[in-house]
Amino acid sequence: MVLGSGPVSAGGGTKAILAALAANAGIALAKFVGFAITGASSMLAEAVHSVADTSNQGLLLLGQRTSKRRATKEHPFGFGRDRYFYSFIVALMLFTLGSAFAIYEGIHKLQHPEPLTTPIVAVIILVVAIGLEGYSFRTAIVESRKIKGDVSWWGFIRQSRTPELPVVLLEDAGALLGLVFALFGVGLSVLTGDPYWDAIGTLMIGALLGVIAIILIIEMKSLLIGEGATPPELDRISAAIVGGRVQRLIHIRTQYLGPDELLVAAKIALEPGLPLTDVAAEIDAAEARIREAVKAAGLIYLEPDLDRTPSTA
Repeated sequence: MVLGSGPVSAGGGTKAILAALAANAGIALAKFVGFAITGASSMLAEAVHSVADTSNQGLLLLGQRTSKRRATKEHPFGFGRDRYFYSFIVALMLFTLGSAFAIYEGIHKLQHPEPLTTPIVAVIILVVAIGLEGYSFRTAIVESRKIKGDVSWWGFIRQSRTPELPVVLLEDAGALLGLVFALFGVGLSVLTGDPYWDAIGTLMIGALLGVIAIILIIEMKSLLIGEGATPPELDRISAAIVGGRVQRLIHIRTQYLGPDELLVAAKIALEPGLPLTDVAAEIDAAEARIREAVKAAGLIYLEPDLDRTPSTA
């Protein structure tokens, strides 16, 4: 699996976030107007969903900004994980404002069904919204492909250390499917004259958002706790360490301090009897090789030691 050879610029993620922000803000307003005219619960659920998504994109932008703060004595490794924190908040908002509200509204409409008025307005708004969400989703795909490499899309969502693009990808995919579900509910309500279908569409939207939110919560929690280098990155780092008078890698630990900065700590075996100046030179050379192999390796701590591997002779 290859996710890309170096750290990811925030520019691609920012472009995808801004595209989603603009699309969701306009769509949310249109959906609220549609709900006011038609009374369709699926339209209300989708409107709240779009409001949540718009707020989420604002939080992602905030996380990108606050993560750039300089390191302090209290936070000597900087604030790179702010991007993980705000992405985790986004997942919680998607679950509470999106999923929980849609399920509540769907159950309410099942218990108290109401006929739709002027449903053609809802259909037009939903079709236009699908087009706008499609543009946002396409932007997220284009930006994600720049760093995805040859891994699958599911693998990218699971293993990417850059939180914004997987979040926007899942949000946009959920928004598109949610619009289809809303169109399904409104359409069947019109064709059958039964408003229960509108409530069913609303429940489908709630279930969809719940699944997406749970996936994001699990992934962002993992990043917040701290994830190490990906297997391909770890292989490249391990190979880069050995060279010159570095005989072998004894053990290594890695952790992402933020999407663009990887901490590398390792104990390395050097040739015995090296002068202190040569030890320092070998460590410097190994650090340079690591940074060349993995651009995200910003903090590197190498501890020299002797090779105490038992002889097999």
